[in-house]
Parts: sequence; C-alpha cells; structure tokens
Amino acid sequence: MTIHPTAIISPHAKLANDIIIGPGVVIGERVEIGAGCVLQAHSVIESDTAIGSDNTIGYGAVIGAEPQDYAHSAEIRSSVVIGNNNRIREYATIHRGTKDGTVTRIGDNCFLMVGVHVGHNCEISDGAIITNNVLLAGYVEVGESAVLGGGAVFHQFMRIGARAMVAGGSRFNKDIPPYTIADSYNKIHGINAVGLKRAGLNPIQRLEIKRAFLAIYRSNHPFRIAAVEALKSEWGPEAREFFEFIVSSKRGICGRSVPRGDSGETE
Repeated sequence: MTIHPTAIISPHAKLANDIIIGPGVVIGERVEIGAGCVLQAHSVIESDTAIGSDNTIGYGAVIGAEPQDYAHSAEIRSSVVIGNNNRIREYATIHRGTKDGTVTRIGDNCFLMVGVHVGHNCEISDGAIITNNVLLAGYVEVGESAVLGGGAVFHQFMRIGARAMVAGGSRFNKDIPPYTIADSYNKIHGINAVGLKRAGLNPIQRLEIKRAFLAIYRSNHPFRIAAVEALKSEWGPEAREFFEFIVSSKRGICGRSVPRGDSGETE
C-alpha cells in the first residue's frame, strides 16, 4: 500500500493492501476499498461506501457525502456501492442514499468524466459512459452501456434504457427507451444504429429493434398501449426489452423529434 503522508485515513477503514492513496485524500471510518484502486489527490470517501477492485478515483472527487435532500437527516445510515474497474474522474460527486438502508450504486466498467454528479439512490448499470458535467438527480436509473453527452441533465426518478445515447446539453424528465438516440427536451431522434453495431448486435437483431421502434413511434395509439399490443406478438429479447421498458414507465417516455414517415435509423 502506498499512502501519501498528508492523507487522512480512519484507522477503522478497510483497505486492500495494494491501493495507492494520493496527497490530501480523506477516507472515513466506514469505508471499504478493494484491491488495485488508485485514489488521486484530495479525493474524499465518506460514510458507508464500498468500492470494489481496480477503480480510479480522480482528483477532488467526493463519494459518499450526504444527499441534497431536505428530508434527509445526518444520522440516517445509507450507502454508496461501487463495482469494479470504473474510472471516476476529477471532481465527480456521488451522494449516498437518502433513506435508511438505501444505496446509490455504480456497476462495473463505467466511465464517469469530469464534474459528473450522481444524486442519491441512482443506479448506474455496467458499462455506462457519463461525460463531463452531466447531472443526475435522485433515483435516476442508467441502463447498461448507455452514453450520456456532456452537460445533459436528468430529472429525478427517470430512467435511461440500455445502449441509449443522449446528446450533450439536452434535458429530460421522461424516460428514454433502450437503443435510442435522445436529444433536445424529451425527444427521441431515432435508433442508435452505430452504437448497436459497435456492441456486436447482428443485422437480424438490429432490424428487429428498428421494427420495434417503428411499431411504437409510428403507431396512432398512446405509447404504452402500442407496447402492450406489440408484446402479444413474437419478438426477440431486445425488442421485448424495448416494449417492456415502455410498459413499465411511470413518467412516460420521450416523444419523436423527426418526421413520422422516416426509417427511424440514425447512422
């Protein structure tokens, strides 16, 4: 273990024996940090925070601080749980859950860039890429391998589906279905065709996702009704995930930003 002499570390923290701790790092008493982690200068890890192996925590990042919620009180025991092989860059903030026993969770292989804010009780799935200055309010869910563009902002309790891509500077308070490109204010631009190819989905899978997209966004019915009707037919797992996401939406899903007659595919 390499510890800079200016670091402040509780003797009760549970630390793997091969981590690197930089200048001015602060680690609280209920923190657990796994093997191979690097904590860069002036990062702060507080409260009940469990960090897995091979993570990099950037300069000035703050993990486990109290949530920004008027209903929260300091004596509440909540936590942050972070998986393995994540990169959390400079000045990112990840707040712990707001109620007793609740968790803010980051999966594996995620990349949180400079200035990202992850609010209390968020759930970030494996492989997500969250770029500079993205703001996630409380209880936001980010699906597997989603990509969120710089400066985008997300209302509390909303969801971003797997492999969705969000344009920088956008803002949302409705759910973003899987496999789509979202932009502006609650708008869907089309299917994330390039992202699906890069993810290794074959042409048959990609075509079915496109058909599923058109079944919703060309329908004359409300989105949820169209999805319920679509699920009565035979579909592969990706299309069913798309429809089931829409059916389960509590906030409603984003609408279409391009003419209804086009293919829905964005290269």
